[in-house]
Amino acid sequence: MSQPHVFLVAAERSGDLLGAGLARELRSLTSGAVTLSGIGGSAMAEQGVVSAMSIDGLNILGWIDGLRAYKRVKAAVAEAVNAIIAAKPDTVVLIDSWGFTLRVARGVRAINPAIRLVKYVGPQVFATRPGRAAVLAATVDELLTILNFDGPYYEPHGLPVTFVGNPTLERLPTGDGPAFRQRHGVTGEELVLVVLLGSRPSEIRRMTKPFVKALERLTRRHPGLRLVLPVADPVATQVDAVMARHPVLASAIRVGEDEKADAFAAADVALACSGTVVTELATAGVPTVASYKLGWITWGLVRAFNLLKTPHISLVNIAADERIVPEVIQLACTGANLSAAVEPLLGSAGKRAEISAKLKAVTAELRGSGQASRRAAEAVLADLPAPQ
Repeated sequence: MSQPHVFLVAAERSGDLLGAGLARELRSLTSGAVTLSGIGGSAMAEQGVVSAMSIDGLNILGWIDGLRAYKRVKAAVAEAVNAIIAAKPDTVVLIDSWGFTLRVARGVRAINPAIRLVKYVGPQVFATRPGRAAVLAATVDELLTILNFDGPYYEPHGLPVTFVGNPTLERLPTGDGPAFRQRHGVTGEELVLVVLLGSRPSEIRRMTKPFVKALERLTRRHPGLRLVLPVADPVATQVDAVMARHPVLASAIRVGEDEKADAFAAADVALACSGTVVTELATAGVPTVASYKLGWITWGLVRAFNLLKTPHISLVNIAADERIVPEVIQLACTGANLSAAVEPLLGSAGKRAEISAKLKAVTAELRGSGQASRRAAEAVLADLPAPQ
């Protein structure tokens, strides 16, 4: 008996989590009558999708880091294309990771145009480089988007777009803040600042110095402030090295991904490298200061060619068209500026409550009707043949 065959491709942790949710729902909707193979990480492996290759070293952001890793990425693209062609799937789902998945899509299309290509999460053309919409439309057959305002950017180029919702807003379970505090010896009166240095090695390299300087200032002003560092598995080694080097982090509570929801529930405020985690924090209602630094050459190119098309970098702010989450980026990303942005949040319980309510309201709208992974799976299965 033949059954539909779907090949999932994810090159970094956030995509791996999306792929895991999609794999789970594909099996559920077909009662297991689907063949799944793919390229991904530990989350997809837990759903039975064993990676055809390692994705280590593919978590890259920015032109300069991309150039440095060019040979490695080129080889990985070739390996991925070969794995897909050998597997002979009906559909390939290319998850996030614009540069890598675009090249894989082009490679597969050149060899076997009959394979259906579905992009899951498009590049943020509303924020930068709108020309990517036309590029994607010329490369894949369909886009599954997690943003309800993506469609008008892609549909004029003839690309079918299906809004499925944002699984990130459903993925994080409701945490137990009091249990977390009790487990780690944090009293109910102590303020908790959750610190997230980033999910990529390059982010940790760039964000460590300003974050550490900010934390030194904040802990001097708030001697009882408790620091909590939830750490993603792929960058655990780098974060551990940072903690070992900087005395301000010596007494910080370091937890893994299994305690992230509880840590967010226990948090009063967060200081985070901008990314998916800011949306997760917003969903939990944690008042957050977001920050980011690109490499200087990349930033210079962004400024020179006016590539940034939105006044905000955080999805929550973009969706609300309001700076609910303070953003401290690039030249402004200094210890002094970061601590100045966090300070008002630590100093006012009323302000924290007001911001928390706004964050929950915005993310409720972004979430849509829920079951995003299931809707994505339905879209993937829609054009596939039924099991024979």
